[in-house]
Amino acid sequence: MALKLEKRSVLFIATDGVEQVELTEPWTALERAGAKLTLAGPKAGTIQAMNHDDKGGTFAVDKVLADVNASDYDALVIPGGVASPDRLRMDESAVALVKDFLESDKPVAAICHGPWLLVEANGVRGRTLTSWPSLQTDIRNAGGTWVDKQVQVDQKLITSRNPDDLPAFCARIVTDFAASIREDRIDSTIEQTFPASDPPPGPVSVGHTRAESEARP
Repeated sequence: MALKLEKRSVLFIATDGVEQVELTEPWTALERAGAKLTLAGPKAGTIQAMNHDDKGGTFAVDKVLADVNASDYDALVIPGGVASPDRLRMDESAVALVKDFLESDKPVAAICHGPWLLVEANGVRGRTLTSWPSLQTDIRNAGGTWVDKQVQVDQKLITSRNPDDLPAFCARIVTDFAASIREDRIDSTIEQTFPASDPPPGPVSVGHTRAESEARP
């Protein structure tokens, strides 16, 4: 049986202070689904994760944010923790990258304090999302609607509140990423096969073509 996200690329962005389980559990879920994963950070080397207020493990950065292009990935995950999203929202490369994913209508998932980056990228206006409760005023001030839910889905944007929501969050990102990416691939194939100036043949054009061929000797 084929894996749901086989040969699909998912980008994680994080830096020092990321909440460890909000990085590792979505990573494991997507990896098991077959996705190719990349961790990007502001600089090369490793990032220091946290278990709440205590230091956790360190994780190797695969790519520097300034060298990453949204066009190279199918989806984006923004883990939380207070420090990581707060630092990333001050990083121009991180904010620009998030904006590119949103404007490209690619799936984006953020948990806990991760939606701070969505706010900074001007990506919550007119949208409904959830987060760590302390972000609700920021989200509303940025034109979004905040709800207190385990998982909130608004089109291709998936958000959750905290580590307790991880089982539901992980299940949802695997399912929704697979569905959204599949739809994008189908749309792309149709566009390449039938450009805008040459729409797919409908019943009339098919019938017309058949009649013409039947009339030929």
